[in-house]
Amino acid sequence: MQSLVTDLLVTLAYGVVGVVLMGIGYVLVDVATPGKLHELIWTERNRNAALLLASNLAGVGTIVVAAIAASADDFVLGLVGAAAYGIVGLVIMAAAFVLLDVATPGRLGKILVDPEPHPAVWVSAVVHLATGAIIAAAIS
Repeated sequence: MQSLVTDLLVTLAYGVVGVVLMGIGYVLVDVATPGKLHELIWTERNRNAALLLASNLAGVGTIVVAAIAASADDFVLGLVGAAAYGIVGLVIMAAAFVLLDVATPGRLGKILVDPEPHPAVWVSAVVHLATGAIIAAAIS
């Protein structure tokens, strides 16, 4: 029974770290795009904004999973690693967003929240997913 309780507490700790990192990712996407992200997605049903946010969350989740898997059953190392690699991933994702914005015409944030579907959203989403995958591969 003690092992079950320990495993549940470890799972809870990793879950909290993952949710906090995804919360930070949400804030970063909200800052990078004009308007309020929650209104764009839940009120205006903006698919572009939803895809951008979903790809960011998936990228962060991929990083956290890799950090947990690489921790070799060392809880403290896994927890600290998940938090640290998650923050690094978010910083790199934000930098990639800025680079993509500089390399493309117009303001990327504005394009990505256009109510009409835009191919730039798919490019930006893949950048988020690829960044998460690259960092995850570097961890393991």
